[in-house]
Amino acid sequence: MLTVHHLENSRSQRVLWLLEELELPYEIVLYKRDPQTMLAPPSLRAIHPLGKSPVVTDDGITLAETGAIVEYLCDKAGGKLRPAAGSAAARAFTFWLHYAEGSAMTPLLMTLVFSTMPRRAPALMRGLVGSITGRAQTGFVNPQLKDHFSFIESELAATGWFAGGEFTAADVMMSFPLEAGASRARAFAAKPHILAFLAKIHARPAYQRALVRGGPYAYA
Repeated sequence: MLTVHHLENSRSQRVLWLLEELELPYEIVLYKRDPQTMLAPPSLRAIHPLGKSPVVTDDGITLAETGAIVEYLCDKAGGKLRPAAGSAAARAFTFWLHYAEGSAMTPLLMTLVFSTMPRRAPALMRGLVGSITGRAQTGFVNPQLKDHFSFIESELAATGWFAGGEFTAADVMMSFPLEAGASRARAFAAKPHILAFLAKIHARPAYQRALVRGGPYAYA
């Protein structure tokens, strides 16, 4: 049986959603975050050496990295939710599959790190750390986010989906960076196509079923 090692409030929610879309049977092993560090528990290292989620096990196969898992699951489902090989949509599919984690998540992760650094610093250093991280956020990270969100908005303008005119697994991959971005105040105030995309995916029955299976999902 295919098993998803699912960490609460994490990117592994996408894997549950994709499985629901593909109508593949699966089981869930749920892991709770450490309440102090918010990191995955050490028990995940027994499944994969990096101790990260998502991890999928299936008949002796262990897979990590969401993009690799997405490709494996699409193959397992006979190519469902993947454009025909050699098409323009297939090239877009490959791009967005890698872009979601390779480019889009980088400045969002930097935002998360910079926002937590001041409060984790020694009391006497918090002001200085806050000043440094604030300048890095304002001078570097925010412009990067602006560029990425503007690019994504323009790409969605054509069809409302990321790889051609129909919903694909690329849209599943891109859900998490956009959900994370939506938690930033006013990030998408002038991004109607991104907002429409989020509304569409959140209304999908498979997305809703995955929330029931996976439990609470706070992506902010």
